[in-house]
Amino acid sequence: MTEPRILIVGAGLGGLSAAACLLQAGFDVAVYEQAPELGEIGAGIQTSANAMHVMRHLGLEAAIEAIAVRPAAYEFRLAADGEMIQAFPLAAEHEARHGAPYFHLHRADFHDILAARVKALKGDAIHLDHAATGFRADGDGVTLSFANRAPARGDLLIGADGIKSVIRPRLTGDVAATYTGDNAWRITVPVDRLPADFLDRTMTVWMGPGAHAVTYFIRGGALLNFVGIVESDRWSEESWTAKYPWTEFKADFAGWTDKIQTLIDAADRDQCYRWALHIREPIRTWCTDRVALLGDAIHPTLPYLAQGAAMAIEDGMVLTRALAHAGPGPAALDLYQRNRAERCARIVRESSANGRLFHNKSVAELKSAFAQRDMGAERNAWLYSYNPVTVELT
Repeated sequence: MTEPRILIVGAGLGGLSAAACLLQAGFDVAVYEQAPELGEIGAGIQTSANAMHVMRHLGLEAAIEAIAVRPAAYEFRLAADGEMIQAFPLAAEHEARHGAPYFHLHRADFHDILAARVKALKGDAIHLDHAATGFRADGDGVTLSFANRAPARGDLLIGADGIKSVIRPRLTGDVAATYTGDNAWRITVPVDRLPADFLDRTMTVWMGPGAHAVTYFIRGGALLNFVGIVESDRWSEESWTAKYPWTEFKADFAGWTDKIQTLIDAADRDQCYRWALHIREPIRTWCTDRVALLGDAIHPTLPYLAQGAAMAIEDGMVLTRALAHAGPGPAALDLYQRNRAERCARIVRESSANGRLFHNKSVAELKSAFAQRDMGAERNAWLYSYNPVTVELT
């Protein structure tokens, strides 16, 4: 293992992906996580080809495929009656077109796979129960401070500590989050509680006035994941772990198709989670001479394009390549920033635009909007076609 020593704050999907990429490239890495145990909050996650290129680079594709679902298609349906208004193929066609598969999997399973890879590359890379409080950079390196531990010293610092990052304010100032007016519900339902052949193994967006939902299978098809977005002036926490009454959940999707009603009725009554969705405008300043941000710490996005984790994974790969190309210092961090800011800003903005599209108050206008767009062609052209392992860095 060679210098420089890179400190990473946050052992979520983005932090662990970056750590694995950096360790595999020969950098020394230490990851600091505030939680006393490793774990991942949430349920379903989607990994399209742009993220899977990195997982293949790390040798993790087989492990992921063993616990994932390869969806057949991406569908857009009306919430009231289930009418399909557009679809595009995934599965074999996605891999043939982009060179890597599209998978659905459980966040916790994905997190376990990444953590195992980091530990295999460096057994003591991950340091738990380290709550970062700030940092001090100087000409020789950076010192990371903690609430309950001795400081750590390194050459570079990577803030991968999510939407409530303690590293970001020192780089970007106090960027206010704006409540979108949307609340998200999430549940997972074991398929053995549902009728046989209840839904096809597809990624489905169900759209209705002022709301939409996404359904897909995870854990090899054993669980059905549901995330439903509703416009609401009721305040919810910006937390994935806040539980709310099932009766409120049921009421928010009243009048939707029988498929959705059956799914909601099969949910555990005490396992319904709801959180408020906030947006932050994309920022172009990601780095200083010795500090960089990645993932939600710099470009949090609404979950309407299924690319939040994929962006963080891309970040880690491009950052690794920039450091390998330009050496550990300001030039590498500037190269990383230049090659990520525009793409991530586009994803953030297109995701927000999807929310406005999916919540169209008029079914006729919604159908008209889809008739003028080919969602598969659009995403294949710029989103899924990006390969962070090989893309030219300029």
